[in-house]
Amino acid sequence: MIGPILFALVLLGTAAFSYKKYSFVIRNIQLGKVDEEAQPSPERWRNTIMVALGQQKMFKRPLAAFLHLCVYAAFLVTQIELIEIVIDGLTGQHRLFWAWWEGSDFLRGFYTFLVSFIEVLSVMALVATFAFLSRRNLLKLPRFVKSEMNGWPKLDANLILFAEIILVCCIFLMNSTDMAIHRNEYGFLVSGLISPIWEGISNESLHILERIGWWGHILMVFVFLGYLPYSKHLHIIFAFPNTFWARLNKKGEMANMKEVQEEVASMMDPNAAFDAPVSEEIPKFGVSDVFDLKRQQIMSAYTCTECGRCTSMCPANLTGKKLSPRKIMMDVRDRADEVGQNLDLNKTEFINEEQKAETSKLTAANYDDGKTLFDYISAEELRACTSCNACVEACPVLINPLDIIIELRRNLILEQSDSPEEWNGMFNTIENNGAPWAFSPDDRDKWAMEINNAE
Repeated sequence: MIGPILFALVLLGTAAFSYKKYSFVIRNIQLGKVDEEAQPSPERWRNTIMVALGQQKMFKRPLAAFLHLCVYAAFLVTQIELIEIVIDGLTGQHRLFWAWWEGSDFLRGFYTFLVSFIEVLSVMALVATFAFLSRRNLLKLPRFVKSEMNGWPKLDANLILFAEIILVCCIFLMNSTDMAIHRNEYGFLVSGLISPIWEGISNESLHILERIGWWGHILMVFVFLGYLPYSKHLHIIFAFPNTFWARLNKKGEMANMKEVQEEVASMMDPNAAFDAPVSEEIPKFGVSDVFDLKRQQIMSAYTCTECGRCTSMCPANLTGKKLSPRKIMMDVRDRADEVGQNLDLNKTEFINEEQKAETSKLTAANYDDGKTLFDYISAEELRACTSCNACVEACPVLINPLDIIIELRRNLILEQSDSPEEWNGMFNTIENNGAPWAFSPDDRDKWAMEINNAE
């Protein structure tokens, strides 16, 4: 009973550790505002099935898509064998499904086919993993060596790839030694080709090797589950809800600011100003911190795979400007993590003196550490954006960096009056003349009439 008890303790410890970190991430997402306009719809379900599950947008780059599909398919199908491993661990049995189906050639044949299929996918995933390592570390594709990828992001990607290699090696160590012990009784396709290398080794040694493979495999799975919330590979989970709740607006359509829209409407219809109730609350324009973002936008930051497709397609980045849409999403995630950590630690020193007199506990409502998203994202980056939607089109999981860029830029201009002199001149002429040209509406009418008469 030592084995099942030890396995149960490891399983419970992993669950407790993972729950704490996943709860941290979910709480950080909930720092944002609820988008009351977003509602479930058939189109959202279609996006989830085609984009998240079907990897539709990945295949714009066929080679990378095929390699990713190998890893993705192996990850999904291997979960079937993982179910048996967990049951075996808790019950102390060995290949429980095989034992259950004794006497049924069909079911045992299906078991052999299923495990063999998993092994074939595992080989393909292993090849893809080495290809990914080469692309990042040997070929050094431009999108993988941008400045924002230095340090932890690069290490994070490599750690997961090395973990996948260990995981696959443990699977084949477990299955091939088990095949050798049972004289190839199971008939697994790939392990059957490997098992001859164990000839001449005693059953006791083979059993030890099999246990090393078994425990190595399941422990790597547990480590992976606990590590996910710290990693960009959290997209494995969040890609599905992110694509479901992604914006359905036409590409290029910018969301209007409600307060400005109502003000313009009252200007066009003077009577509307008397119909609308007067609000004493001063509206806030744009976004300055994670609390102003929508929850889906923060979830997008945690969904970001850091693949760099958005940055590789960004015309501003390609012409040497500082903007990187990938970095924008990484900065939002880093800021959300920073706020979440401070909330958990209840760092009251971040509350200003007036708030400190009112409360001794730091919450999202009274949070103030003197920092904002602008401490992560510079005005130079935001102004470089041409609003072309190339980053939105490129993202394989429907992340929209442009929405966040626009909202931050709105805050810069409308709240902080921080805009280039050229823009200020345009704003002034729009305010005074209703157009970006420094001519009165009457002069523009005369100009239009002159053109018509000339024709």
